[in-house]
Amino acid sequence: MSEPIVWHEASVNRAERSKAKGHRPALLWYTGFSGSGKSTIANAVDRKLFELGCHTYLLDGDNVRHGLNNDLGFGDEDRVENIRRITEVARLFVDAGLIVGTAFISPFRADRAQARALAGDAFIEVFVDTPLAVCEQRDPKGLYKKARAGDIPHFTGISSPYEAPESPEIHLRTGALSIEAAAEQVIDYLRRQGFIFEGAE
Repeated sequence: MSEPIVWHEASVNRAERSKAKGHRPALLWYTGFSGSGKSTIANAVDRKLFELGCHTYLLDGDNVRHGLNNDLGFGDEDRVENIRRITEVARLFVDAGLIVGTAFISPFRADRAQARALAGDAFIEVFVDTPLAVCEQRDPKGLYKKARAGDIPHFTGISSPYEAPESPEIHLRTGALSIEAAAEQVIDYLRRQGFIFEGAE
């Protein structure tokens, strides 16, 4: 029988890390269709937080699939495992006291609920609400065209479902927002909810 695995608490607690860093840890979970602007907005927020002196890290879907998750495909089971691994990595970053951004389609509510359960009150769901037609028109990587042609199976919005958030903490309706305005909406939420301490400039 293998030895039991026990979670070890760090000698430096979350409150101490928050005081040292000048902000509370958070997990900004950006979700939306491919081409919705998740990565662009997440990067804009990350830049603003950095300029405010916050300690951050952004986990991008493509970047993670280059390394940690390069053994996974895009079928439903692999997508679930992809999000599970990302959630565990993000949780470690949150434990380290960072404000973490994750830019993944994460199409299934159950997976996002699992991430919320692990991250607790640090979890902030950010719905990048861009209509599918707009995403398909943008199609920066040519993925929708390939999906329509049947070259990409299990493509969210075309041959695989996207379960939109029912009550996200932050709802970015990108049709009426610039990238700058969307990023400011996220920063404003973090200020109002006390994740960024007063006086951060």
